[in-house]
Amino acid sequence: MSLIYECILVFAVMFVASYLFLSLARDAQAGLPRTIFQIYLLSVCGAYFIFCWTRSGQTLPMKTWHLQVVSQRGNALSAGRALLRYLVAVPGMLSGVSLLWAAFDKDRQFLHDRLARTRVVRVDGEQGMRKRKQETAKSS
Repeated sequence: MSLIYECILVFAVMFVASYLFLSLARDAQAGLPRTIFQIYLLSVCGAYFIFCWTRSGQTLPMKTWHLQVVSQRGNALSAGRALLRYLVAVPGMLSGVSLLWAAFDKDRQFLHDRLARTRVVRVDGEQGMRKRKQETAKSS
């Protein structure tokens, strides 16, 4: 369910980003402008996810469903690890391989989480998030 909510939010972010790009470029239907537009959208989407994952480990839908992305050791993600997760997640999610992988994984993890050495954990609302942040700060 969180994935559906995430898609709706990403659609809104991409809509605004597309409007801004097309207001300036006017045409991105073919050739080099189309390629630049696609790279721009992937970059905007990546910036959204990487910012959220490194800031709190959660996107807005993840907060709603009390989920958080952490490293395998349970620490907050670094920018590099978040970037790796995003770069591996894009082809995996678009092709469906990551979703299929999760169905058969013993820990129900996505393929991109295995490859990036991250995991999605359930947190107990605000108290759980504060506790995890305090534990992360102590271990640093």
